[in-house]
Amino acid sequence: MKATWNGVTIAESDDTVLVEGNHYFPAESLRQEYVTFSNNHTVCPWKGTASYYSLLVNGELNPEAVWYYPDPKPEAEMVRGRVAFWKGVKVES
Repeated sequence: MKATWNGVTIAESDDTVLVEGNHYFPAESLRQEYVTFSNNHTVCPWKGTASYYSLLVNGELNPEAVWYYPDPKPEAEMVRGRVAFWKGVKVES
């Protein structure tokens, strides 16, 4: 699977976990040169508290386009150490 935004590959891996229609990539597959800090957090009733990263590619910012669960609830342990995408990031095989 490959995640792209603004013409650039953000992450690529053969090891994704599909949860609720979203591919969760290993965190180490995320290309750090395109990642910027975000202080945003949301809560999922069954996965726990999500944290976010923003993307900065070719001078364009995509705020909170990447999310992850640093300490997921036990029933969502399969997403620990993984990131997922939204806000226009294209995920395809």
